[in-house]
Amino acid sequence: MAKVKTQFICQNCGAVTQRWQGRCESCGEWNTILEEDPDSGIGAKAVRGMKKGRIFSLEGLTGTHAESPRMVSGLSELDRVTGGGFVAGSVILLGGEPGIGKSTLLIQACASLAQRGNRVVYISGEEAVAQVRLRAERLGLAKAPVELAAETSVEDIIATISSGSKPGLVIIDSIQTMYTDMVESAPGTVTQVRGSAQALIRYAKKSGASVILVGHVTKDGQIAGPRVVEHMVDAVLSFEGDGAHHFRILRGVKNRFGPTDEIGVFEMTGAGLSEVTNPSALFLSSRDASAAGTAVFAGMEGTRPVLVEFQALVAPSSLGTPRRAVVGWDSNRLAMVIAVLEAHAGVRLAQHDVYLNVAGGLKILEPAADLAVAAALVSSLTGAYLPSDAVYFGEIGLSGAIRPVIHAGLRVKEAAKLGFNSAYGPIKTAEPAENTPLLTLPVGHISALVTNIAQQSTSRKPAKG
Repeated sequence: MAKVKTQFICQNCGAVTQRWQGRCESCGEWNTILEEDPDSGIGAKAVRGMKKGRIFSLEGLTGTHAESPRMVSGLSELDRVTGGGFVAGSVILLGGEPGIGKSTLLIQACASLAQRGNRVVYISGEEAVAQVRLRAERLGLAKAPVELAAETSVEDIIATISSGSKPGLVIIDSIQTMYTDMVESAPGTVTQVRGSAQALIRYAKKSGASVILVGHVTKDGQIAGPRVVEHMVDAVLSFEGDGAHHFRILRGVKNRFGPTDEIGVFEMTGAGLSEVTNPSALFLSSRDASAAGTAVFAGMEGTRPVLVEFQALVAPSSLGTPRRAVVGWDSNRLAMVIAVLEAHAGVRLAQHDVYLNVAGGLKILEPAADLAVAAALVSSLTGAYLPSDAVYFGEIGLSGAIRPVIHAGLRVKEAAKLGFNSAYGPIKTAEPAENTPLLTLPVGHISALVTNIAQQSTSRKPAKG
């Protein structure tokens, strides 16, 4: 009798090994490896008894095709991130930390679509029907004609929603709680998550219904389960936020039907999530323009220009190794900016603790924030007060040169719209600002910025209003 072969899969990263071990060699996590049957799952039976395939037709690149219809959710910030609405037959993976507001956002989107005559099905695998109803009552959406159920069997879910008219939107909350009979493993394992997601994706493609899969995230912010699920779906959205702030950021990580890195901004209120149409004004609403160490960065999030405030605190250190603390920005990028300031501008920060924060809880990813960070650091070190009506943007090279960034014109226009009068940026920009009253001050090297700030260090402290 042939020996039954098994394999061991890490439930955190999906790495496959031939024997059990306490620590995964790929991701370093402990006690995450479980034994699973490699012959289970979708496609396993085809390996056992291979059948002859059918011949299908091949087509060329030219030809007519209809544009994929979109279903507008009614939430403009959500529609912005998805690229204009939900595409028929598309599958979206929505990830976020527990309690960030994923279920609240989806309930509001479901109610908005259902009230306009679309069939919407909400399947909860974590909460009972009564719990979902209580949330809808708190949001004032209990009268919306949303079809609700608490179920975890993928086969039962597909059979139920296929019995009536085609649904416009199906919510699966969450994919980690689903299980399929074709996989012989516990719910939440890598094989179950992959098999359940594949079955739901197949249903979406065949029926034309839009499906949203809610996914848990790990402690490092990655969506739990196998990374192959992110490649299988059409779009991956990340719902970010900090419990200490009332802002919530919906970020598009992947989108086959729209731009990536697009963001939607929401504000958590007692009545649910409210849309923020002008996030720049909201992020700068509590700004203290009379404090040293603050600089306004004119950034881009997808196709939207966003102005945020960088706050820096440079203090003498009593430690042998000065501390570097960063919130909302890349700590490696901060180390590079500090090294360039010391090597090419003579700014000595080796004996100082450096604390950097992005006000409002927003996470900045683009390197164009280098110039704003450098200005905030020099301002805090020297005690100089940066102009309250100026914005900064530009990438700093290792030689100290300020490199051009994309969408310079949109950044400048957004700053001018909010009342700023000057912008410090690279000398050469791909898109020069035109027809704006804002004064553009080119900066070619980091030493020029430091010299400009040092000249203001002897200026008087501005009077507080």
